[in-house]
Amino acid sequence: MLLVIDAGNTNICLALFREQELLKVWRALPDLFKDVHKCSQWLQNELTGSSFCPNDVKNIIISCVVPDLLSDIKAFCLDLFSQEVLVIGESSAPFPHSSLIDRPGEEGADLMANAFAAHTLYGGGPLLVIDFGTATTLSLVDGSGNFCGTVIAPGVQLSLRALYQAAAKLPEVAIIKPRNVIGTNTVDSMQSGIFWGYVSMIEGLIQCIKDENFRGLLSKEFKVVATGGLSSLIAPSCSRITHIDFDLTLKGIALIYETLPERK
Repeated sequence: MLLVIDAGNTNICLALFREQELLKVWRALPDLFKDVHKCSQWLQNELTGSSFCPNDVKNIIISCVVPDLLSDIKAFCLDLFSQEVLVIGESSAPFPHSSLIDRPGEEGADLMANAFAAHTLYGGGPLLVIDFGTATTLSLVDGSGNFCGTVIAPGVQLSLRALYQAAAKLPEVAIIKPRNVIGTNTVDSMQSGIFWGYVSMIEGLIQCIKDENFRGLLSKEFKVVATGGLSSLIAPSCSRITHIDFDLTLKGIALIYETLPERK
């Protein structure tokens, strides 16, 4: 089996794949990986509880957008699995498609994995991939699967935290879809502003991207694929989003693994 690790700013996701079948996903906070043995014990317990064991893992591939975490994750994999790992974007695991931005590499491995997965799983392109993560990103993928650029906005959780921290009288609230747009109390009003504000931002940005028709890529209708932690909450209220795939990044990393020379 293949262990896929997606190391982001907020969470580290680990997933087991058999061929292209996603078997199990675990999520952990980055701080857990600072203690290699504690992390190894945690995952060993999780594997055992799901009827797996470390020996079932034959290969490991990582996407990491937090450079300081990479050495900790490598040490954890060596401790629990006695394996070196592949890191996508490095020479041993190159991207199977191109980044056409000004400085390729700035976009991050997770967005490249999203682009490859969306292009592979949802019928070519052009298309947009919206990732509701620590940041909210809208990435443009052309008909050949190349990454053409992105829009980066603060993530939903970041915006809500900033609002709570900057305004003395505003409480912490859960992110939910409110019953009404106009709130009649502070909590409802904040939840409406966050939820409907992000829905409106996403729909407005999709329309702006369509109107701009960047490099002539969007002269026809295009698919919009949503992923990330809050995609299942926000995406159903966005009329232009055509697909929701919560595990798109993990699937993309696994698909990239399948393109590597030793897999052919």
